[in-house]
Amino acid sequence: MKQHVAVFTLGLSLLTSCMTDSAYRKVENGLVADIRSGQAKAVKLEVISDDIIRVIASPDGTFSNQVNLIKDTKSLPAPSFQITTSGDTIVVSTQTTQARLSRESGEVRFTDTNGRTILREKTNGGKEFTLIEVEGTKGYTLRQVFESEDGEGLYGLGQHQSDEFNYKGKNEELFQYNTKVSVPFIVSSKGYGVLWHNYSLSRFGDKRPYADLGDVFGLYGKDGKEGALTATYYTDKTLIRRDEDKVDYENLKTIKNLPADFPKPSASATWEGEIEAKETGTYHFKLHYAGYTKVFVDNEEIIPERWRAAWNPNDYKATAHLEKGKRYPIRIEWLPDGDVSYIGLKVLSPLPEEERERLAFWSEMGDDIDYYFINGASSMDKVISGYRTVTGKSQIMPKWAMGFWLSRERYKTQEELLTALNEYRRRQVPLDVIVQDWSYWPVDAWGSHEFDKERFPDPKGMIQEIHDKDARIMISVWPKFYYTTEHYKELDALGAMYQQAIKDSIRDWIYPGYIGSFYDAYNPEARKLFWRQMNEHLYSLGIDAWWMDASEPNVQDNTDIEYRKALCGPTYLGPSTKYFNAYALENAEAIYDGQRSVNPDDRVFLLTRSGFAGQQRYSTATWSGDIGTRWEDMKAQISAGLNFAMSGIPYWTMDIGGFSVENRYMAAKEGSEDLREWRELNNRWYQFGAFCPLFRSHGQYPCREIYNIAPEGSPTYQSMKYYTELRYQLMPYIYSLASKTHFEDYTIMRALVMDYSNDEKTYDIDDQFMFGPAFMACPVYTYKAREREVYFPAGIWYDFYNGKCIQGGMTMNVDAPYERMPLFVRAGSIIPIGKVIQSTKEEQKDLIVSVYAGADGSFTLYEDNGVTYDYEKGNYATIPFVYDDAKRTLTIGAQEGDYPGMIRERQITVRLITPENPAGKDVTISYQGKPLVVETGRAPSQPL
Repeated sequence: MKQHVAVFTLGLSLLTSCMTDSAYRKVENGLVADIRSGQAKAVKLEVISDDIIRVIASPDGTFSNQVNLIKDTKSLPAPSFQITTSGDTIVVSTQTTQARLSRESGEVRFTDTNGRTILREKTNGGKEFTLIEVEGTKGYTLRQVFESEDGEGLYGLGQHQSDEFNYKGKNEELFQYNTKVSVPFIVSSKGYGVLWHNYSLSRFGDKRPYADLGDVFGLYGKDGKEGALTATYYTDKTLIRRDEDKVDYENLKTIKNLPADFPKPSASATWEGEIEAKETGTYHFKLHYAGYTKVFVDNEEIIPERWRAAWNPNDYKATAHLEKGKRYPIRIEWLPDGDVSYIGLKVLSPLPEEERERLAFWSEMGDDIDYYFINGASSMDKVISGYRTVTGKSQIMPKWAMGFWLSRERYKTQEELLTALNEYRRRQVPLDVIVQDWSYWPVDAWGSHEFDKERFPDPKGMIQEIHDKDARIMISVWPKFYYTTEHYKELDALGAMYQQAIKDSIRDWIYPGYIGSFYDAYNPEARKLFWRQMNEHLYSLGIDAWWMDASEPNVQDNTDIEYRKALCGPTYLGPSTKYFNAYALENAEAIYDGQRSVNPDDRVFLLTRSGFAGQQRYSTATWSGDIGTRWEDMKAQISAGLNFAMSGIPYWTMDIGGFSVENRYMAAKEGSEDLREWRELNNRWYQFGAFCPLFRSHGQYPCREIYNIAPEGSPTYQSMKYYTELRYQLMPYIYSLASKTHFEDYTIMRALVMDYSNDEKTYDIDDQFMFGPAFMACPVYTYKAREREVYFPAGIWYDFYNGKCIQGGMTMNVDAPYERMPLFVRAGSIIPIGKVIQSTKEEQKDLIVSVYAGADGSFTLYEDNGVTYDYEKGNYATIPFVYDDAKRTLTIGAQEGDYPGMIRERQITVRLITPENPAGKDVTISYQGKPLVVETGRAPSQPL
């Protein structure tokens, strides 16, 4: 078969013979080919690097020139690649990857250089385009379907709260919401990733929206009457019964359909009857709930009791296999939480298994199908590195950000905040950051960025006192402005305030209710002005970090999606329908660029409630929003955090203890079961939190200071203090991991599948994880549990607390006493440990370096000044450690690099932990930056 070959790189022309080939047209870094059949009229292949190829499919033969918000603006090296044609197929080849494009169908198949398929689009392309017009702007509703191998695991998509982990065969709606962060990136256990480039409401998996029960099932009431379920509402002694063919009270619009004056205190409701399946298969249910809710299908509790605060409902999902024509009993139980509460139950009918198992993205509005394929050569870390090649490097967070963050909702006065800080210092409980949450401003001046002078008489002096006590302060800043403030008027003069909330006179929840709206973060001049306002009123006072709350943007709670679009648009770039999900990214850009323009050396730190692909380049972390204070909420944070980390963004945190508190905890008395449970919940959550990228407590009353949770000397207090101190002892290890996120595109919080992708047992393990290369953390998330099941991947593991050796490749129950979370260390680990310090301003000069025998290992200790961007200029130092298990020697390499204040001499105690000596054997040496070998003793003659 005749082949035509052309080789080119950026800046060079195609060979003359290629320029006459009608199979494709050259473009910068790639090609465009016309497609003969199917919905795509043209497909563009753009080479980003050896491992990354961007695919853009156009329904009309032209390609959009819209701004690319997710792509890092830093230029990449010119890619080198080949183009060959073979019959109908055009092949783009790099050193590692091939993209094979069918001119007939537009289907793209990605292979390695040996032709082994890594990922391919559905046969004939799997592309769908449907015309859409919004506010005079034309575009397309888009879908791309890929084939997915049997048995692979799919992860990422941001952070969601249904406690789902492996998305293979599952569905997820991608939009931003308090407690829900959507990032359109998926990574496979097979070592590839897909970054879907679209900013609108999107769906992973099934493209259909969830439907009302009556649209999917035949419904029958308690009395057998066809057409509806029996809804029964109880309010005190009043009973209302009526027929309902749907359960849809999910937002401010639909709750108006509840019975008049419902809910009230002591209210409850049930929906009962039968559902008749119209086809056989797996039905996907989605519960939207506030208050206490349970769902039973076929007398099985498919959704055990869930609770959320009335103002902040959550989604939870479940499945049931039902047979066509068969009727199944259904019962929904609801105890509302307050005078306003929400509930909805919707369902997706079955898809054929082969379709359900495919990898697919759908988006409401865009110009083209646009995605990046990333070849990780079977490494999930390499896939994430490719994601950051496209979207930007992660910054090294300030060292103090790795310490403990103290917060509550909220410190109402300057005195309250300083008292909390002073108590931590007096009690010698380590702390680096204290947080001022919202409403420090005058009650009628949201958006003024001014402190209320009565409650905060001397904010600059307060901040100075915080700094004098070796701590930092983070402050809450919303993109929200009351229309009476000068800042609103300045932004409005730019045409950069969303107007719908003003037109509709929407009043917020601050008594007696004030009118305001959010600024348009897509407007570049508005971003500059937003920062300028923050700089003049807050940064100039010495604020260290920024808490960018409600960055979804959340103009009003519990509005339906269509009204949400009206409230946050039109944007500077176009309709909010088209740019629905990327607000937090643009808002982060405003602060990052703004602060670095004012003080280029001061490391930026942002914490945002929402996020999007690329936020890591703006030194931005995300927390999981206003979650509930329930054991199931704690459990859901493990899978949420792991998927967020595998979405390519390394810094994630949560409100330890949960934000919204059940009434029983707020009223708990000393000695009560509720108080015992509250303390145990916080204790277990602290244990988990100490092994997350960021370690931070926050929440509503009861106050979250350690001494307010439990008295000094109690098991709860002692455990929480132990893990806080342990976090600081591990600071040399943790800060070295932070450097790896920048220099090596590393991920700190690691699902087991990342390190053990060849072990299919890890694909669905969502409740234990690696913290860096050494630790396996196994949180306890059940009340009164004193043991838990742990899976040990192949290899040798050690109990961190007693050094006991465990042979991997099995599952076993392990002890989980109240004061300790099961924590294990992988053989071959090297862990630098410092003394207990009260903040990261203290030096940890001398180190214990714990080495765990059973495998070779290495670790590089990283150090810099912790606060500036000098590391970007090469001003940092590293010390490599290499362990040879056969010889039982630790080689400490030469200290490389330099920076002002660098530690040049230190005592290092090498502690070798072995199966025969779990307490460890110590050898102490003086290290002055020169390489040396530490003899720790000969290995035993028998293998471990």
